Amino acid sequence: MQARHVAFQGFVALVVALAWLGCSGGETAPEDAAAAGRVAKPPPVYPSAAERVRAVGNVDDAALVAAESDVGNWLSHGRTYSEQRFSPLDEIHDRNVSELGLAWFFDLGTKRGIEATPIVVDGILYTTGTWSTVFALDAATGEQLWKYDPAVPREKARHACCDVVNRGVAVHQGKVIFGTLDGRLIALEAETGVPMWETLTVDPARPYTITGAPRIVKGKVIIGNGGAEYGVRGYVSAYDADTGEQVWRFYTVPGDPSLPFESPALEVAAATWKGAEWWKVGGGGTVWDSLAYDPELDLLYVGTGNGSPWNRQIRSPGGGDNLYVSSILALRPDDGELVWHYQVTPGESWDYTATQHMILAELELDGRTRKVLMQAPKNGFFYVLDRETGELLSAEPFVEVTWAERIDLETGRPVEAASSRYMDGDVVTMQPSPHGAHNWHPMSFNPGTGLVYIPAQEIPYYYKHDPDFEYVPGAWNIGIDWTVADRFPREVVSGHLLAWDPVAQREVWRAQYTGPWNGGTLTTAGNLVFQGTAHGTFAVYRATDGEPLFEASAGTGVVAAPVTYQVDGEQYVTVNAGWGGAFALAAGDAAAAAGVTENRGRVLTFKLGGTAQLPEQKFQEAELAAIPEELDAAQVALGQGLFARWCSVCHGAGAESGGVLPDLRKSRPEVYEDFGLVVLRGVYQSRGMPSFDRYLDGDDVEAIRQYLLKRRSDLLAPAEAPAPAAPAPTAIEGAG
Repeated sequence: MQARHVAFQGFVALVVALAWLGCSGGETAPEDAAAAGRVAKPPPVYPSAAERVRAVGNVDDAALVAAESDVGNWLSHGRTYSEQRFSPLDEIHDRNVSELGLAWFFDLGTKRGIEATPIVVDGILYTTGTWSTVFALDAATGEQLWKYDPAVPREKARHACCDVVNRGVAVHQGKVIFGTLDGRLIALEAETGVPMWETLTVDPARPYTITGAPRIVKGKVIIGNGGAEYGVRGYVSAYDADTGEQVWRFYTVPGDPSLPFESPALEVAAATWKGAEWWKVGGGGTVWDSLAYDPELDLLYVGTGNGSPWNRQIRSPGGGDNLYVSSILALRPDDGELVWHYQVTPGESWDYTATQHMILAELELDGRTRKVLMQAPKNGFFYVLDRETGELLSAEPFVEVTWAERIDLETGRPVEAASSRYMDGDVVTMQPSPHGAHNWHPMSFNPGTGLVYIPAQEIPYYYKHDPDFEYVPGAWNIGIDWTVADRFPREVVSGHLLAWDPVAQREVWRAQYTGPWNGGTLTTAGNLVFQGTAHGTFAVYRATDGEPLFEASAGTGVVAAPVTYQVDGEQYVTVNAGWGGAFALAAGDAAAAAGVTENRGRVLTFKLGGTAQLPEQKFQEAELAAIPEELDAAQVALGQGLFARWCSVCHGAGAESGGVLPDLRKSRPEVYEDFGLVVLRGVYQSRGMPSFDRYLDGDDVEAIRQYLLKRRSDLLAPAEAPAPAAPAPTAIEGAG
């Protein structure tokens, strides 16, 4: 795209020069010669936003393959098919980044989580907000060009384990393509935002969702889905980018064993499952985020999710690896044929997904240049694989890991710690937690420094087998005891930006934060690493040694990853801000430690010399009044368990809000009075709070109400004793 702009600018300059010469009659007096020379070099004339938006029509398969050389644009989710999130731009560098300032901001009109990576094509920025809404903005000014709302039914929030988020769009030949929370794939005309085609990618009778960004490979739209916490069968599909017609589908776990297998790969996988019930729940293995592609090898890399239920002794009694959950798959993009697989966590039982960001690179290992795939999944080990064959080259822990002692390089399998599978009914403390040592937040790789920059986190968890588990369609079905703990204290968690050497498999430097769930990373040829933080800043570090170089307020927590691009020869850096996602919803006090009090989703764009200012925050918490009511201790205890089971994943462990949804301990008195209408009748469904009448009755709701009143009373009571020793949370996280 940049080359086309240069040619256009040169043409305009030539036309202007010729016109001037024509008007002068071709004769110039000597004293006017210098002036004539100056006039003959007019300032560059750049295309307007209306002209730029047509450039998406030029983003074809060849342009996506050549994205590495298109330095001014951000054409694909990870900038290129390699997903390195490295930009060669260096106008902003480690010696002048202190001059960075806000160029513009754009309000996305939401108070929920924002996870999208923008796509930028010739000065037009395409991004998504909550409820799968799409925006087209002028990338230099933030002016909205169009907006498209797919009108996702708000009751679909019940099946979104980890917030009503969306991680972005793809572009191809004049189309902006994205998935919706309710499982649709939609193509919009890039110039107008008008729908061109729409297709349903899921069975609407099952609790599937889409939050991930699609990729375009060889004229096909690649998309997966989420929902394994509830009970679905995972798959990844390819659709014709021009028509929306399905081309192929690869199921990641076997279905009903009494029916023919959809592929030879599933016949192999079926031998690794035990019992005959997994397929009724679904089995899991959802493809909810990470994808990468190698055009030379013609291999599409797919990360798969956790088993469903999490607990293998329920899902697959008798054991088994349960292929292909928690695996990296190499598929042929033409037909979805499996070429090789590597299972990151065999027999996964902890929500240790392999859906985390994958990076393709070339590394010097043992005197050889190897084509590698790198991943830092939830389980806490950093993996380097040969991406041609799937051979494991190395794997070392990048955070504290207690579920396994090491990865055996001979077998490629973990050496599990004793009792890690919590099979005897006891509570087992484990690290990492289901939130992961690294979750969906993208990491980046800088070929110049040779380092990978990972949003790492340290979070413990208590696992306990649920002997009374029963599958409940449409609800969380994970097979562990929800009532083990009722708090998620901030003291037990931390997060940091980790610079990791993938060759030596060691930490080089870190930027320590107080809490986890920090944003994805971007690295550039300017020797910089950019990252938004959970505590509401946008920070820049020197890539080589981690020296802090710049920090600005983001106005709220940032979980998304930044991008960088050029418009009219000037470099910009953009990040989407908006506190949300699984940890922010579910982690109670640990999430509240981020300090988000006025969550507002925004696009923030920086440049050298930027002078824009965010509006002043004027949050003032209302005074909390006591609600005198005699509470029944047995009811409160029952309500605690019910709240943990049905409410905590959105409203926080211990009913403590993490800063996204309202804190139920602080509700207005009339909310408690009308609590049954809210929970059973769905009077707040338009806000994303669906009815729970299919799961709870009036007695259950009364018990939860009394529990919330008790927690309100606790909040108002003076602190007379230190907080109890911190167990891991009841609040948990799974697919995106």
